[in-house]
Amino acid sequence: MKRIVGATLFGLGVLMVVAAVGLPLYVAPAVSQLPYDLERSKSVAESANSEFLQIKAGVANIERGALRTTVEVVPQPKVTEEKMTGDLEGKAVVWDVYQTVRRVDNNEAINAYSTQLATDRRSGAAASWNDAWLDDGTGQPANYEGQVYKFPFGTEKKDYPVFDRDLRRAVPAQFKEVTEVQGVEVYRFEQTIPEEQLPLAEANLKVLLARFAPEATTARLMYSNTRTFWVEPITGSYVDVRDQPRKELVPDVGPRTVLLNADFRYNEATVTASAERAADNAGSIQLLRLWAPIGLGVLGLLALVAGGWLALRGSRTPTADEPGGEEPGGEEKVGSHRADQAGDDATGPSVPDQRSSADRPATL
Repeated sequence: MKRIVGATLFGLGVLMVVAAVGLPLYVAPAVSQLPYDLERSKSVAESANSEFLQIKAGVANIERGALRTTVEVVPQPKVTEEKMTGDLEGKAVVWDVYQTVRRVDNNEAINAYSTQLATDRRSGAAASWNDAWLDDGTGQPANYEGQVYKFPFGTEKKDYPVFDRDLRRAVPAQFKEVTEVQGVEVYRFEQTIPEEQLPLAEANLKVLLARFAPEATTARLMYSNTRTFWVEPITGSYVDVRDQPRKELVPDVGPRTVLLNADFRYNEATVTASAERAADNAGSIQLLRLWAPIGLGVLGLLALVAGGWLALRGSRTPTADEPGGEEPGGEEKVGSHRADQAGDDATGPSVPDQRSSADRPATL
């Protein structure tokens, strides 16, 4: 019985050790990537004191007030299945993303864009896909590169290129520090974009010049920005984001005009939801990557030792000191018992008495 129990424990221990090795090597990497059925998400950022351009009925004005921007990420599993082929098959997912900027006071739309792109499932960076598009009214190609809406799984303490929609290229975001947001450990990154000229459509240029620089013949649209990302490192998810864009019209004659000066940051509800979601996902990954392998490894080793010990105990011949053992000289004692039953002389076989019957003592 001991051998059976021991063999069972030993086999169970082997399975546990194999599972402990396999979880971080195969299972954890499998879950450390974007799923095909990712739920749609929404983030909201607000800028309390903003200067912004609003065009109504062809007339441009600079307004002041609070703005709210909403970004919705809508995964497209069907498009992913149909179009992520070749080198992208199994490695990228397709997302549709919609952003709208509205006034807080009257909910009027100030700006909007929509896009469809392919995102690498592990790195979170834009995948090279010819069918990606970005509609923001500029008529410029998407040219996606670098991190777009998240950082990699297993984000490191280093700089990452992050895509800027206005410039249509990636600009480095520098690692700054490890900190916490609502109890969640995050890495803070900062992206600084010095002032740079943006393309300006001819129709928009005429409207702006007519309103803000009537004596000018041309103008440049200058853009700068500072972005801050608070990233949960295990998942690469944004927990908080701050965006400080500034755009100015610089005519060849006349003063500059500020077209946009805002300071957007995730609102409290978005930060709370992002922190909870990131903590839950990070906990699941960490369980498979670290804690479950450690637990299974320890239990497996204990089962191996216990199983081996029981198996050895079950296969060994018992000694005299253990139940079922025999005392030394047991055979001699049995023989003596037989001799006692036969008579006092147990030193050898009995010999017939050679004396005559007359000489032998009488017996009753």
